Amino acid sequence: MNLRIGIVTAPHIRWTDSTQNGIPTFVIHDVRIGIGFHWDRMQTQEFAGQLTIKDNPDGTQTAINTIDLEDYLTSVISSEMAATSPIELLKAHAIISRSWAVRAVQTRQQTTRYKNLLAATFESGGHKDYDVCADDHCQRYEGIRSIHPRAVEAVQSTANHVLTYNNEVCDTRFHKCCGGKTELFATCWEDVDIPYLQSVSCPYCQRAVERLRQSDPAIQQCLMAYDQEHNDFFNWQVTYTPDQLQQILLEKTGIDFGRIQALRPIKRGASGRIYSLEIVGEKTSRILGKELTIRRALSPTCLYSSLFDIDGLTLHGRGWGHGVGLCQLGAAEMALEGFDATYILNYYYPNTQIRDLSEITR
Repeated sequence: MNLRIGIVTAPHIRWTDSTQNGIPTFVIHDVRIGIGFHWDRMQTQEFAGQLTIKDNPDGTQTAINTIDLEDYLTSVISSEMAATSPIELLKAHAIISRSWAVRAVQTRQQTTRYKNLLAATFESGGHKDYDVCADDHCQRYEGIRSIHPRAVEAVQSTANHVLTYNNEVCDTRFHKCCGGKTELFATCWEDVDIPYLQSVSCPYCQRAVERLRQSDPAIQQCLMAYDQEHNDFFNWQVTYTPDQLQQILLEKTGIDFGRIQALRPIKRGASGRIYSLEIVGEKTSRILGKELTIRRALSPTCLYSSLFDIDGLTLHGRGWGHGVGLCQLGAAEMALEGFDATYILNYYYPNTQIRDLSEITR
């Protein structure tokens, strides 16, 4: 299976031909990663496969990389978590990243009840010209420079293996750190209960963060360098003045609330993440939701998560990401503690089965 991946959209794509180990490649300059998040930055990245430069109606260009699914995966699991991670973590990630990509292609090709469930991921981001993007909106895909032999081993040892539920490939969402308990799908996206995306207790990510605070190389080797720039994503705190928050909300939502008087949680999910929040200002009050809308609205970039308590205009938070599905830091800790890939996946996606893609009949 080939995937078409949107690498970057810019006024002009700067790229050059290259080779690696005698194989033709191409280098794209000024690739923006972590768009809209606190790790937002530019990189130069190198890719195998085919490059297409698409001219867009607004005058911009988009670089699209067409590549075999398995080659794509060796980069993804070297970009989402460092390829020096324990092999059982990499194998688990290979299976869920393969499942997620296959599901993305299936969703684009089929009109089923799942079309609406995944529309926010695969359509509202403008992905009509390719299957998935290369950034955190879909899965991190940073080309071939970070690929490690261990990542190749993980992909090859799980070749064609996907996670399934009732004979269908699972929508294997994942995130960086749940903060102690994973979240329900409906808290973050459509109001639908997905049986294998349930809330489970996760003590493992806290133990992983404790390792990070002690500079334990065992957990450090699981994270990309820019992920290690922050070690406060299990417990974090943000404080605003009323004027600061008023300006942030105006820039992010276009609504002039006036001086902010209060933030009031209306609804919380199973993990404690807020997915309905009332913002009370001198001029107006509004209710915002869901999870990502709240995170983006309350930060110049994006809050780590919507799992926070409120003391005035101080947010006391936990976790990094939406909290649904596999907790990457928790899974890393589980691998370090000796759990294998199958156990890790069954823990975060209850009642699922690992099967060969060729066995899936629909």
